[in-house]
Amino acid sequence: MWKQFIGKLSWKSLKSSSGGGGGGGFSPPVKPSPLSPLANGAAVKPNVSPPPPAGAEGRSMEDAFVQKVNTCCVVFDFSDRGKDSAEKERKRQVLMSLVDCVGAAEEPLTEAMMSACVRIFAVNLFRVFPPKVRSGTTASETEEDEPFFDPSWYHLQVVYELFLRFVTSPMVDAKVARKYVDSSFISRLLDLFDSDDPRERDCLKTILHRIYGKFMGNRPFIRKAVSNIFYRFVFETDHHNGIAELLEVFGSVISGFAKPLKEEHKLFLWKALIPLHKPKTVGVYLPQLTYCITQFIEKETKLAGTVIRGLLKYWPVTNSQKEVMFLGELEEVLELTDMAEFQKCMVPLFRRVANCLNSSHFQVAERALFLWNNEHLFDMISQNRQVILPIIYPALERNTRWHWNQSVLNVTLNVRKMFLDMDERLLQTCQNNFQDEEDKRAANEERRRLMWEQLERNAAAAFQPVITDTSFPVPPSSAPLVAPTVT
Repeated sequence: MWKQFIGKLSWKSLKSSSGGGGGGGFSPPVKPSPLSPLANGAAVKPNVSPPPPAGAEGRSMEDAFVQKVNTCCVVFDFSDRGKDSAEKERKRQVLMSLVDCVGAAEEPLTEAMMSACVRIFAVNLFRVFPPKVRSGTTASETEEDEPFFDPSWYHLQVVYELFLRFVTSPMVDAKVARKYVDSSFISRLLDLFDSDDPRERDCLKTILHRIYGKFMGNRPFIRKAVSNIFYRFVFETDHHNGIAELLEVFGSVISGFAKPLKEEHKLFLWKALIPLHKPKTVGVYLPQLTYCITQFIEKETKLAGTVIRGLLKYWPVTNSQKEVMFLGELEEVLELTDMAEFQKCMVPLFRRVANCLNSSHFQVAERALFLWNNEHLFDMISQNRQVILPIIYPALERNTRWHWNQSVLNVTLNVRKMFLDMDERLLQTCQNNFQDEEDKRAANEERRRLMWEQLERNAAAAFQPVITDTSFPVPPSSAPLVAPTVT
């Protein structure tokens, strides 16, 4: 395979050099001169050269491969489609031939070939993106920006395909290639995840996953570098295009963590993943984030309490749409929570749920009430009803009396009936306590109202205006005005 490919490349190089102008252009065959021996039909003794020494053939193949790679290190301007179109197409054809060569290689790539491949990736892919211009309007939490399609993607796609073939090829020795796929290379590769083109981010996602699997020595650095991207996004920039793709990669990475989890992995959950609930655009990547978090809980159920406390820490207060998403994620986490962890955090948890039940936004109240449809959660609530029901009963009672939405009112009555069937005596006790609290609150309000009225009357009596004769004698209008004399 290597001999066929290198022979093909060498023949193209020969034709391109004979055609002039550079590149892969074709030239017509040269006719023999009338004065030459071939034109007269004379036999010419072939020029027999000695056989090449051992290893010369391998070096010639390597040199031809590196030469073709070097021709692809020329970067063109794709903003103007008509500019250098022939050279762009010629380079693309060479890239496609390199893709076929690396993908079908039957012999290991030499170190020079690996170095050349990494150089072509760096030259063609690594670039600086233009700064983000934020609009004056506030974007929705689940709304993505308009996708931008890079005009050079027709060309970059082949480079990414070559990159993927290089990483996945069994003919690439990871120990040798790691000298070139180093920390600096990976850092610049991770910077590309901020690309506006979703097609490029999708290719990067696949390549990063393959790099993480093949170059095991780079795994700690990749985890640390991705954590830094998350920190910068949450606490500084508040904008990054590739958070969803990075989380998707780490979803499969987390599923491969060995048990018991290392302390480093637990810190990644607490310091990198849970703070990702803070940004306004959490809805863009929430499914991937939820998957990563549930993978941690499946590995170690004791982390459920940590996750729930983290959700309560970043719980939205004035954002109803985000609150609905948090309730959905909370239900997924509670499905994986055991009784011991549930009991540790149930008091602050159901205080927050009670606030959601009384939300004036009907979707928030309805989503909180739907938590009782989960069988696992309902079972844990029923076993801890002595603690939970006194917390949420006032919210249920207020909904039945004053909530404006009929759907929320109906679901509230159903939940209330569940508790009635569960423990009628406890429900009656909570109802009596609620009524006593309401009576006390009404009495306090009436006392406060009477106190303010008394204060207003006292203030009105103490500051009555006193009318006295403060008039001054007015001089007669006929009196002449005498100017003061200055001595």
